[in-house]
Amino acid sequence: MSTLNTRIKKRGRPSVESEEVRSRIQQPLLGELDEWAEKEGIPRAEAVRRLIRLGLNMPHE
Repeated sequence: MSTLNTRIKKRGRPSVESEEVRSRIQQPLLGELDEWAEKEGIPRAEAVRRLIRLGLNMPHE
């Protein structure tokens, strides 16, 4: 007889300690953000995180 695996592997993204933050950004600031992100070769969300760190004078990971 085989034993059943009681641990079920979950699909999807692994859980992380974070919280979703939603905000509206109007043009032309959004365009400037997207241009900066493209120049840095990073997605918009990462650009927002880096700019927040810069504003708070925190080193990025």
